[in-house]
This record gives sequence, C-alpha cells and structure tokens, in this order.
Amino acid sequence: MDVAGRVAKWGPQLTPAERRVADVVLQRPQLVAFGTVAELAAEAGSGAATVVRLAGKLGYDGFTALQDAVQAELAHRLRPAAERIRQPVAADVVGRTMATELDNVQSTLESADRKAFDRAVAAMAAPTAKIAVISGEASLGIARQAVGELSLLRDGVELVVGSEVAVVRSIALLGEGDACLVIDLRRYDRWVLDAARWAGERGATLIALTDSSLSPLALLADASFTVVAASAGPFDSHVATLALLNAMVAAVADKLRSSATDRLDRIEDAWRAAGALIEP
Repeated sequence: MDVAGRVAKWGPQLTPAERRVADVVLQRPQLVAFGTVAELAAEAGSGAATVVRLAGKLGYDGFTALQDAVQAELAHRLRPAAERIRQPVAADVVGRTMATELDNVQSTLESADRKAFDRAVAAMAAPTAKIAVISGEASLGIARQAVGELSLLRDGVELVVGSEVAVVRSIALLGEGDACLVIDLRRYDRWVLDAARWAGERGATLIALTDSSLSPLALLADASFTVVAASAGPFDSHVATLALLNAMVAAVADKLRSSATDRLDRIEDAWRAAGALIEP
C-alpha cells in the first residue's frame, strides 16, 4: 500500500495534529523525502513527536521508513520527468503547461484505486439509480460535461445547482442504491460539503474527486479519488479531473453498452430529423 493509501485508511483515526502532518506529507512529498523531522513538524505546525507518532500509525518503523517510502514513490513519478528533461528546454508557457498537465494526468490516473473505481462505476451504472452530480464553482464546467455525457447513456442524471431550496430538494430525493458524484478542491465550497454529507446520510453512494485523501470530501466518501491540480499559472488545473471523469464515463458506457447503444441511436435519429447538427 502506498503512502496515500495508508493515510486514507487510517485518516479517520488520526488526531487533528497528525492530520496536519499527513496533509503536508501528501501535498509536499519533496519536503518529506529530502527534509528532516523538524522541518516537517514546523511546516505542519506540530511537534517532532507528532511526526514520529504519525509514521508509526501509518505502519512505518519511524520517520526514516516513511521518508524511504516517499522517496521511492517520488522516484517512480520522476521517471517520465527524467525522460522529458532530455528534450529541448520549454521556456514558453505552452511548453511549461504541457509538462505540468502530462504529470497531472499521469499522477492522477496512476494513483486511482482500481477497486474504488469499480465501486464508483457500478454505482453510476446501476439501472435504477439516480445520479446527483455536485461541484464547486471552479470545476462546474467539467461537471456539466460529465452530466451531459452520462445523460446520453442513461436516465436519472442531475446536476445539483441553484438555491438552497433547490439543492435540498434534489438531495432529499436520493436514497439507498443512488449515487452522488462530488467534485471540489480546496478551498472547498461550504454548500458542496453540506450537500455531500446530506446525500451520504440518505444512503447514496458518495463518490469524491478532490485534492487529498484527507480532504473533508474524501473522509465522507465511499469511493475517493485524489486529483493532481498543479498549474503553470495562478489557478488550479482541472485537466486531470476531466481525464478521470472521462475514464469513469467510458467505464459506465461499457457496462451499459446494450441499453446505451439503443439510446444513442434514438437520440442521433432525433437530431438528424430535426436538422439540429450541421455535418462537415
């Protein structure tokens, strides 16, 4: 089990101080790999004893073992970078963005837990399930795209937006056997966290796409996925989030291939009859 997997497994049992340290471990692995106990403790606003205690709770034989594990994972992630560094230096924004986004997508998809992925897809492909999609403001555009594509494959998909009255109404109609897909990165929209908690309390399978296995959404979720959102500019990138959603939609399409094929054929026939689209 990798470091993030251990944090996700034991996260609910950590103290607030240990969670702060764990968050630094996940967000700044280079500091753990090449720093000291004192530096990690200072970054997390905790004591050295908390760092050592966290390492033990995660199943490591002290800080050095945790550091070795993080170094090994970084070495694995840096192999593609070591190959790219031999290419001509990309000083322009387009080149920097390309390198950043390639790493975002690769890191996100490589770290996606396959069992959690299968659980999420099964929940969204259940024939009688309703699917509520909730998103923070920054990721609303890709949430709309995911809703549009899922709606082409099956009934019962809704983007939950609007006033508190509208949001509560949509969540109130969820129950056992339904799914709630939630997308948000720090800093989290408060209403998104509230709606996710309500959906979970009603028995819906909660699927979270967020920035850390210790985020409030991840701790609520039945299936959680960490997306890497590094950017060449001042704002978080959502390219890896979109890539993960593309994988989920593709998997749902595979599971619903028979019914989805007939559905898409009927939609295409209707578009053609209405002249709604202009062919090249």
